[in-house]
Amino acid sequence: MRYNTLLALVVPALLVTGCGRKPPVAEPAPAPVSGLIKANFDPKLRPQDDLFRAVNGAWLAKTEIPADKSSYGAFDIVADQAEQELRGIVEDAATAKDNAAGSEAQKIGDLYLSFMDEPRADELGFKPLAEEFARIDALKSKSELPALIAHLHRIGVEAPYDAVVHQDAHDATQYIVDYVQSGLGMPDRDYYLSTDKTFVDLRQKYVAHVEKMLSLAGVSDAARRARDVMEFETQLAAKQWTKVDARDADKTYNKLDRAALKKLTLGYDWDAYFSEAGVKADAVVVSEPSYLHGFGILYWHTPLNVFKSYLKQRLLDAYAPYLSADFVAENFAFNKRALRGIQEQRPRWKRGVALVDNAIGEAAGKLYVAKYFPPANKARMQALVQNLLNAYGQEFDSLDWMSEDTRHAAKAKLATFMTKIGYPDKWRDYSTLDIRKDDLVGNVMRANAFEYQRNIGKLGQPVDRSEWGMTPQTVNAYYNPELNEIVFPAAILRPPFFDMTADDAVNYGSIGAVIGHEISHGFDDQGSKYDGAGNLKDWWTADDRRKFEEKTKALVEQYNQYEPVKGMKLNGALTLGENIADLGGLVIAHKAYTLSLAGKPAPVIDGYTGDQRFFLGYAQAWMEKDRDESLISLIKSDPHSPPEFRANGTPVNVPAFFDAFGIKPGDGMYKAPEARIRIW
Repeated sequence: MRYNTLLALVVPALLVTGCGRKPPVAEPAPAPVSGLIKANFDPKLRPQDDLFRAVNGAWLAKTEIPADKSSYGAFDIVADQAEQELRGIVEDAATAKDNAAGSEAQKIGDLYLSFMDEPRADELGFKPLAEEFARIDALKSKSELPALIAHLHRIGVEAPYDAVVHQDAHDATQYIVDYVQSGLGMPDRDYYLSTDKTFVDLRQKYVAHVEKMLSLAGVSDAARRARDVMEFETQLAAKQWTKVDARDADKTYNKLDRAALKKLTLGYDWDAYFSEAGVKADAVVVSEPSYLHGFGILYWHTPLNVFKSYLKQRLLDAYAPYLSADFVAENFAFNKRALRGIQEQRPRWKRGVALVDNAIGEAAGKLYVAKYFPPANKARMQALVQNLLNAYGQEFDSLDWMSEDTRHAAKAKLATFMTKIGYPDKWRDYSTLDIRKDDLVGNVMRANAFEYQRNIGKLGQPVDRSEWGMTPQTVNAYYNPELNEIVFPAAILRPPFFDMTADDAVNYGSIGAVIGHEISHGFDDQGSKYDGAGNLKDWWTADDRRKFEEKTKALVEQYNQYEPVKGMKLNGALTLGENIADLGGLVIAHKAYTLSLAGKPAPVIDGYTGDQRFFLGYAQAWMEKDRDESLISLIKSDPHSPPEFRANGTPVNVPAFFDAFGIKPGDGMYKAPEARIRIW
């Protein structure tokens, strides 16, 4: 099926006789639009040598990363557009004179106004957290810590572990609470443990940062307490699992009843924690048991005063953005400038809009889609997604390494995929959330507590398959293996990802590859462990799994060779799932594009064939520049490869890319046929 070919309306010529007039001539159909942004191309480079820079080189050369960002690219450009649109909606609510008390418009407007009232935040200073600090100072023994930690979880402080409610991976018809490692002030354990000078320097900056934050809060002897916090977090980091192990679905499913949980952390009062946390379940999942066991040991060996300093810092870290200017500035100096290389604080209105999006995003999203996402966009996207699903089903038939049993099971899983496009069918109910115009920190605490209770309240209830994990105004997409769903929010459905006016090729190369990517997550190294119902269940034959893992090892090795920052290479095992999804997504998107032509030749537009435009469109969607600090954080903690390596690292395994550009030995993008990795 042709997805969004430009159609011309042709009006038949009027037949007129006996008046000496010539019949009007029909206007020619407008030339098709490619969807390529050729002004961004580098004419000195060929796609055969460097696809990423050939397509984005001119843009890379002339573009400076905005001072308030750690990176900038296609996703950011689209996100900035959505942010401006959301700003209009939020500010309209804030300036409206007739918002009914308790209405969503009142809550949107007053939350934003509470954040924008900077003079009041400066006037209050540390006072909004004084009661929470008093609660921490009131601790008389470590036996009171579990209940306090539960309280902090309720208000959005993740320390020293965190609670996540989701479907039980062994029974996807019910919810369970999962306890996961957490509680560090820096992005990853390597920031505490690595001897690399970059991390040694950051550790010194972190101690100074903690000292400054505690000092601003009026904590005495802040220098010593900062060192205590650093020592305690370093001990936590040493017990945490690596990011590679922590993404393993099998290793992280450890279901324990309360008795077993208590044995794991001897002496830690889980009953007190559960009582304050509102958790009534008899069993929980512990993602990283050795970490929780290690925390239990630290619990007994760490003085109460160290815990107090640590929990105060975690509280400050969570709430500094909502306090007076001195807290905001120090929080920015470390968490944004030192850790991510951002040079300038975002304008206050942007941070205010982000708060609304995080706290009551679906209320704002309801207004957003009504204004910016017409039904026609959803209908066209549904057609495109169906084309990709059909192409995936056909691809299973061509896999020479997959047995019939696994092939049948894979098709059965594909048939149960749930697709969500644009916005939820059922909107979240915020009626119990109290928002006040003059209480910023209280608003944030109540919003965090509302979200916490909304999730804890799922325990014992039927699974809500209509729920969304992103707001409609989010520029992103995701796959959830426990619901076996692919989700595409409204805001991503615009150029350069999706252009309603452009020829099919670039759309298939951009949003088509995104769709294929999310479908592929259902069959990546972790998603493939879940069946169509969302249960963690092995549906592969042992031989097929072995063949699959052999292929993925080659992909790990390919990405291990990439070096985004001198001296720091990618971790191919950490990024494996995303790299598999990129490869599968691109292959399937190209197959879907080919099927859409129905045997007809694609037009040549802007001097490029259909297949060439497809791959150029793919690279165009990954246009991005990153600061080194941001890249370091990605390398250590993010399962996604940086965009340059997604744009170049994926096509070198796709035969159609070589055919499209006539790539041969000696070209920069050449990879010998026997070395090309085919998974899907």
